[in-house]
Amino acid sequence: MSETTTYYDSLIKWHPADRSDWPEVSDEQWNSYAWQFRNRINSLADLESKMTLTSDEHAGVLMTGNKLAMGISPQFFSIIDKDDPNCPIRKQVVPRIQESWDDPLEMSDPCGEDSHMPVPGLVHRYPDRVLFLTTDRCASYCRYCTRSRVVSGVSDQKLETQWEQAFSYLEKHTEVRDVLLSGGDPLLLSDNKLDKILTRLRAIPHIQFVRIGSRIPIFLPQRVTPELCEMLKKHHPLFISVHVNHPKELTEEVRTGLSKLADAGIPLGNQSVLLKGVNDDPEVQKALVHKLLMARVRPYYLYQCDLIKGSQHFRTPVEKGLDIIKSLRGFTTGYAIPQFVIDAPGGGGKTPLNPEYLRRLDETVEIQNYEGKVYQYPNPVE
Repeated sequence: MSETTTYYDSLIKWHPADRSDWPEVSDEQWNSYAWQFRNRINSLADLESKMTLTSDEHAGVLMTGNKLAMGISPQFFSIIDKDDPNCPIRKQVVPRIQESWDDPLEMSDPCGEDSHMPVPGLVHRYPDRVLFLTTDRCASYCRYCTRSRVVSGVSDQKLETQWEQAFSYLEKHTEVRDVLLSGGDPLLLSDNKLDKILTRLRAIPHIQFVRIGSRIPIFLPQRVTPELCEMLKKHHPLFISVHVNHPKELTEEVRTGLSKLADAGIPLGNQSVLLKGVNDDPEVQKALVHKLLMARVRPYYLYQCDLIKGSQHFRTPVEKGLDIIKSLRGFTTGYAIPQFVIDAPGGGGKTPLNPEYLRRLDETVEIQNYEGKVYQYPNPVE
């Protein structure tokens, strides 16, 4: 890094995927999501053929047969720094033995989804919206996954889905106006299957809009085809929430995929998880939110890492998240500032947390701005 290039400058740049580990692969193959999915790195031999593992990583991969499978798409693997065990991309997808550490405070279902599931695969925790779990598979597996109890198909608990029961429940419950498709990753479903789900939901009069939660545009941007976008356009109002934690994840290929979705009229939001050694740094977060806006994605949530089993090494103090929001508020556009939330353990739902700007509430409201200056606002009397 030159003397005139700052850390922020290095993070904000756009780079293509590094395909040097696949020298014989043609452009046609690389740009095929089917090829990307078939050639995921999902075994110790695959991984060790491409990088030298630490002892923690080697032991971590060995335990993935009964906890959460390993799967890394070539696209996502291409941005890993194979010489740096502390690479923020590497930490997210390469298993470590710390995932086996036992913490009595951690839970297999920290968001209480199983206890709010009236029919298999449908979570109804909030009054007017539901979570529709469509599949247990992803293009790659995040090591802090809040649904690791059911995702990837290797743990004792399996995800049971009953789509017809779910549709029947939604038809009867007229208070539901918002459906979030998640999993696993719904965009792994074929265009035809996803079209059928969206068509059924759109036929229910009281459902006003549908959302899709997906990491596919980041893990597998090749999946964002013109055919997929044309199909999704039929089902507006439709929103997609993507999941990007670090600016390095936003490659040129990812930007292209996100642009296709935006051009199809789909509002895009981002949900990040605050992770130790990955994005718990104000400069990293600033570069991330700015790069997201350049890709036409609105930063939406910054989550405190859930109390999922095996995530102790990822969690940061809550104060770290508050400090990050404080480092953004007033120092960049409001569009770039996500809401910092904790998903209350046991099923309490998303609870927003903000730095303290209110100093006193009385006849006069005393507030402190981003610079630390204090101002008075006359409080209207009822």
